[in-house]
Amino acid sequence: MRRGQKQHKKNGGYRVNKDVVAPEVRLIDETGKAVGVMSSKEALEMAEDKGLDLIEIAPTAKPPTCKIMDFGKWKYENQKKDKESRKRQTIVVIKEVQFRPRTEDHDLNVKLRNARKFLLDGNKVKANLRFSGREMAHQEQGLKLLQRVIKLLDDVAVVETNPKREGRQMFVLFNPDPAKIKEYKKEKERLRKLEEAGGEEALKADAAEKADAAAKAEEAKSTE
Repeated sequence: MRRGQKQHKKNGGYRVNKDVVAPEVRLIDETGKAVGVMSSKEALEMAEDKGLDLIEIAPTAKPPTCKIMDFGKWKYENQKKDKESRKRQTIVVIKEVQFRPRTEDHDLNVKLRNARKFLLDGNKVKANLRFSGREMAHQEQGLKLLQRVIKLLDDVAVVETNPKREGRQMFVLFNPDPAKIKEYKKEKERLRKLEEAGGEEALKADAAEKADAAAKAEEAKSTE
């Protein structure tokens, strides 16, 4: 491999200064002003006179376009922009939680805790329910369980895909809901402070008050 090719790779794929091999280039100066077409030798001399570099920024143009810049500074700024851009990228991760039609309450609660944790971390959750053997004849049980899961995760998620069957599986896809998650965390913090101030009794009283309010709201709704 020739020296120019090595330098080309070393400089991030850009030809810089003496590695610019085109006989003529279209030059842009350090202020962004178009200077015009000239020999690469003249362009390099202009860059050197200003204490800057000649960088080939559009190698496929005819003639190639070069710009006078501080290559080190320009390279650093580009790397910084790329890093910021990668930070802003949202990586969508789908976490799967497995259920069976006859999942017991204890196991259900464990799986729901896992699903809620994934959602609070900003991940999507796919609740998979698998039928085996004769369970295929009682798919309504699986549907009933997934509808229960939907209701129990409603405080942090929205349903992206309603219960759908694929072969021996039925699934629901959840999306984390930022507004619901914000309220969920706010309520958790309120309960934490309430427990610190009044202990278990304060939490029980708060839960009883909420249950009473919910019952009254349900009663008022039924009499409308």
